[in-house]
Amino acid sequence: MAQSFSPKPTSIFIPTPSSSCTLLFLVILCILGLYTLYHYHPNSAVTPTQTSQNALHFRDLFLSSASNFTISSYLRALTLHPHLAGTPPAIQTALYVQTHFRDLGLETHVKDYNALLSYPTHASLSVHFSDGAVEDVRLSEPGVAGNDVVMPYHAYSPSGSAYGRAVFVNYGREEDYRALEVQGVRVAGCVAVARRGKVTRNDVAMKAAEKGVAAVLMYAETEEGFSGGVERGTVMSGLGDPLSPGWAAVDDGERLGVDDDDVVKRFPKIASMPISADTADAILMSLEGARVPYEWRDTLKSKFSRVGPGPTMLNFTYQGVKKMVKIHNVFATIRGSEEPDRFVLLGNHRDAWTYGAVDPNSGTAALLDIARRYALLMRLGWNPRRSIILCSWDAEEFGMVGNVLSPSITSSAMAFGGSTEWVEQNLVNLGSKAVAYLNVDCAVQGPGFFVGATPQLDDLLVEVTKKVKDPDSDHMTVYERWTIENQGINVSS
Repeated sequence: MAQSFSPKPTSIFIPTPSSSCTLLFLVILCILGLYTLYHYHPNSAVTPTQTSQNALHFRDLFLSSASNFTISSYLRALTLHPHLAGTPPAIQTALYVQTHFRDLGLETHVKDYNALLSYPTHASLSVHFSDGAVEDVRLSEPGVAGNDVVMPYHAYSPSGSAYGRAVFVNYGREEDYRALEVQGVRVAGCVAVARRGKVTRNDVAMKAAEKGVAAVLMYAETEEGFSGGVERGTVMSGLGDPLSPGWAAVDDGERLGVDDDDVVKRFPKIASMPISADTADAILMSLEGARVPYEWRDTLKSKFSRVGPGPTMLNFTYQGVKKMVKIHNVFATIRGSEEPDRFVLLGNHRDAWTYGAVDPNSGTAALLDIARRYALLMRLGWNPRRSIILCSWDAEEFGMVGNVLSPSITSSAMAFGGSTEWVEQNLVNLGSKAVAYLNVDCAVQGPGFFVGATPQLDDLLVEVTKKVKDPDSDHMTVYERWTIENQGINVSS
């Protein structure tokens, strides 16, 4: 039986009326926190020079206390089981983070919300080729054992069935449908196959419904071409719990009905589902009809040459359920010594479609290790100038239901996060007291160094990389490696 939370209802605000690649990114993230936030308790006899020396001492101690062993142990514990938001394993990961913060002696809080989430109950897809052959497509990924991993699906897709000719619609944008129309391709009644990119899943599904498509299948290409992996995701428009738009989804709070017009318009009218690139390739290679428009060809990974419709037919069914579930945001607060009512937030989301080893729990492992090192410094007399709030969000994968921050708050992130419901509940405090938000979901993902920020933090990022030694070179900083590999500096906004 899943363990439930019994959090103390305490506000976190001050009351007012590769291993080397892994270590590299975590060190950079940690320095970002210290570079912005560190402050030692000075007394009246301490000179500015001594204060600076203390700050450097704590910064060096913070960096030297990094441990691949502790980070890997956190990641292992977080990814033992799939932990989709709203499921018992997701509660266990929340408890793990909460226990970690408390065991470090940090002021720890949990905030629960009730949100409408979406889960699959059944899905099937069969491909009917022109030679009479029929193939029932295996929808789960290769090597996935047991029933712990949720089947590939699109959260908030309506249930439905469709049987129609397959047609390729590129990214599913308006200009893609115009290109097909120029070639005389009629998509009404077809089952569309779209590759991911350029627009959101919701945009693809909404546009397909507008064009009379019966259902849409989406696949994600990789740099290497095609694969058996499947990209789950949400097709809901907007952010946050759909039943409480603009206000927090708290217990006994006001909620819209599931059939309310403002709720219904956030969901597509036709069913959709993700498929693997390998499955998409098998379908697309069998198409006849019009040729692939010239402007699409350079970026396609597959060698198919026709877009259909048909003669291949697709028989598709999806059944899902939407239900209210409790989600859990976990916080640890370190009170500032000089400006306790001003705070900087560091965080990432915790929930995952499956195991979440990269997205998001490589970032969660980083957050937990930052907490460990902050606790170590606090035992030695350090405190930040401003308050620091460590945030572990829930239900991000469903459309940042657990998390999204106000755009007025500066962010530096591999992925932008925060808590929609929490922000809606604390909007006044955040708007007047929050200084910055630092987020990391994918701390480690392939080679190279990639970072994004609002422009206010560009200079900080550059300065930090100049201070960090590149783990793959004895005589080079991260900044030098970054400039060489990218032929300059590129910080994504």
